[in-house]
Amino acid sequence: MCGITGILYRDSQRPIDADILRQMAAAIAHRGPDGAGFFIEPGVGLAHRRLSIIDLEGGRQPLGNEDGSIQIVFNGEIYNYQQLRRDLEAAGHQFRTHSDTEVIVHAYEQFGDDCVQHLRGMFAFAIWDGRQRRMLIARDRVGIKPLYIRRDGEKLLFGSELKTVLAYPGATRELDPLALDEYLNFGMVPGSRSIFRGIDKLLPGHVLTVDVASWTVQQRKYWQLEFQPDESFSVADWQAAILDKLRESVRLHMVADVPVGAFLSGGIDSSVVTGLAFEAASVPLQTFSIGFKEARFNELPFARDVARHFGTTHIEEVISPDAASLLPQLAQFYDEPFADSSAIPTFLVSQLAAKHVKVVLSGDGGDEALGGYSRYAHDLREASIREHLPPWLRRFVLSNLARLWPKADWLPRHLRLKTFLTNLSLTPDAAYANTLSLCRLPKRHQLLSADLVHSLRDHDAGHLAVAAYRNAPPGDALAGMIQADMATLLPDDYLVKVDRASMANGLEVRPPLLDHEFLELCARVPSRWKIHQHETKWLLREVARRLVPSSIIDRPKQGFEIPLDQWLRGPLQSMFQELVLNGNSAIGGLIDQRVASSLLTEHRQGIGRHGSTLWSLLSLATWADRYLRDSTPSTQPAPEPVASYSSNRSH
Repeated sequence: MCGITGILYRDSQRPIDADILRQMAAAIAHRGPDGAGFFIEPGVGLAHRRLSIIDLEGGRQPLGNEDGSIQIVFNGEIYNYQQLRRDLEAAGHQFRTHSDTEVIVHAYEQFGDDCVQHLRGMFAFAIWDGRQRRMLIARDRVGIKPLYIRRDGEKLLFGSELKTVLAYPGATRELDPLALDEYLNFGMVPGSRSIFRGIDKLLPGHVLTVDVASWTVQQRKYWQLEFQPDESFSVADWQAAILDKLRESVRLHMVADVPVGAFLSGGIDSSVVTGLAFEAASVPLQTFSIGFKEARFNELPFARDVARHFGTTHIEEVISPDAASLLPQLAQFYDEPFADSSAIPTFLVSQLAAKHVKVVLSGDGGDEALGGYSRYAHDLREASIREHLPPWLRRFVLSNLARLWPKADWLPRHLRLKTFLTNLSLTPDAAYANTLSLCRLPKRHQLLSADLVHSLRDHDAGHLAVAAYRNAPPGDALAGMIQADMATLLPDDYLVKVDRASMANGLEVRPPLLDHEFLELCARVPSRWKIHQHETKWLLREVARRLVPSSIIDRPKQGFEIPLDQWLRGPLQSMFQELVLNGNSAIGGLIDQRVASSLLTEHRQGIGRHGSTLWSLLSLATWADRYLRDSTPSTQPAPEPVASYSSNRSH
């Protein structure tokens, strides 16, 4: 796990300024505290920051082939590298290291751009082919590892984080209004956009090639998860297949030359991963958890139960509202506005784990793979109702009723029907996009300044979710929802959250449930076995009964989140007023502060529930204070976070 960055000039004779390349690499020094490496020749410069996990001595980068004509910088892990190496050696390739990085180099020599099809793992890499004067840039199938790109008529810049591109002299910071609208809608900037115009993200499952002679840039998608239900398997067959593939994935994800631990929330996904890791571990397994003083949000008792069941060395911390003081540091590491409040506990559990190990396994991906989110079950019920309603009733009657129905959070829950009526009036894809929205229209545009709203015109902030939903087989609502999540929330929220939080602390996080072979297997499972009789993740629950205590399997799902609503009614009010409502706020020109103030008042008085929107404004203000006021954000490692917690270790 590392950080990469680089420069490619159209003019092949243009020299690379080594100081600029070093400055770009210094911006992501936290991703690779174990060393730095550089490759420079006229027209091209590659830089690498290393966190040593495999082949601690021989895996330094940039790394080349036998004659040095091909060079790579690589971030990630290739879990099938040992088998792939044997295949390449049989084809005549010679290796001088034991690293997975060198396997990619020879796979490129053997298969060309299709080398990505042979890689099983998480990755973002750039390969410079000096013989053909071309560059290949690639990102893993689901977007576990990030990659930002800026290109114009004279150069292409890339890097693991946006700050590497911003470190290039003269890099502009022009806010993209469409990205800001999508941020307020999702709580992050989804898809290929970044918050700044002219800087893009390479999408998951894509490769980008650059031919220097013609300055031709081509982007190609090499992987798409296809849902093709297989009705030939019985439930027992599926349980056996899921467990076998999970065992294999966990075993492969534990290959390392350093100790491997596990995040343990006490939920099904992390508990199953912990159990299988315990089976495969050759040394005692360490597990790590974060909890809260507020009992409703605290999962530590469940995590302890799992740790005792497997006999792991369990280490935990409890955090308080003081942890929100991390926001300025999170803005530095995340580079873009990011409103997933669970970034705070994720940062702190990463910091905790990094004191003991360099690698941890996580349970990320289980909800997408096997239907675990409560919103899936809820929207499936909506879909079954929608199917029995005539189009004219939905389009004309329900849409008008939804528009008139009050958004009144103070009403009894069974009378809060605005979202329900709205979703019934929409097509299935648009309805799910509406479900995913944290701040819906018209409130979202009321919050934005008039100038920004004018620039949005008819922009649909949920268009990516709608388009992805349509990739699923017609009539399979659950597959549509999963496709939408895998195009938006998974790569740009959940995986970004874990990547930045862990790499800020020099920790590698590996998610076995996002192994592409496991995902492809799960995509063949009929949706009725994923959510069965309104029970989410039913098939995995049945598999888990063979591994973990029933008290873990049968308890209600609990998200990894902070007590937002409570904190914003109490200790975070003054922080919100200072950063968002202050007349000198950096976002004063972006939002209508009067609307933001009224939302805070409603939330504080309990007549509105605006926690997610208020947090997104607080996160936006913290980000803007660093990136819109200051044109040269610090590249130094952040100081230790100021957070209140207590520690406990159990065996």
